[in-house]
Amino acid sequence: MSDLDARDQELNNMILQGEILEAFEKFYADDVVMEEGDDRRVGKEENREYEKQFVNSLEQFHSAEIKARAVDEEEHVTFSEWENEMTLEGVGRVEQKQVAVRTWNEDGEITNEKFYKIG
Repeated sequence: MSDLDARDQELNNMILQGEILEAFEKFYADDVVMEEGDDRRVGKEENREYEKQFVNSLEQFHSAEIKARAVDEEEHVTFSEWENEMTLEGVGRVEQKQVAVRTWNEDGEITNEKFYKIG
């Protein structure tokens, strides 16, 4: 297992254990860009606030599963396919299927993360 693969797997495991904010602090670069649909957030501070709002809106996390993973060592990119089910405050119960594509720097930090909805 490569270092990149191990770091990505550790990040995913922390998320699966509900340690979302801790994982964010550990693995994301100060200049990270996160994208989901037309939403684009730049910098760790802006993305930290978004992540905090998401965690605070979680009423219940019913399930989360990684269906597939891949690592591109040459390009420093990891891919993971997720299926999640949760109840969000003001929204209700939602099922979410998405692929997370992460680009990592030489220091082992994520500089870009883009989510693609599937299904």
